[in-house]
Amino acid sequence: MQSPSKIRASVKDGVTEVRVLMQHEMDNGRRKDEAGKLIPAWYITEFKALYNGRAVLTGQFGTSVSKNPYLVFRFRGGTAGDKLSVAWIDNKGESRTDEVLIV
Repeated sequence: MQSPSKIRASVKDGVTEVRVLMQHEMDNGRRKDEAGKLIPAWYITEFKALYNGRAVLTGQFGTSVSKNPYLVFRFRGGTAGDKLSVAWIDNKGESRTDEVLIV
């Protein structure tokens, strides 16, 4: 299981800025271990950010995204004290959802 995502969300002048650091190894399937065998691909495939149950950002990742992806995005709306959730799923079926209060 991966560590929790680190999320910060703040609102200013009606625009919420979100910063997310997702803890994930993101192996592309082309690296080799010490024995020379390929390390299987393991990467986030889908990402979603929800505010009040409404998707404010969705995306698809692939093997070219680096370890521990970092995203910054903004959306109109958001209120201090409300919850924002961030969820992802990887190619092995593992998933994670984390929440943060908007400040």
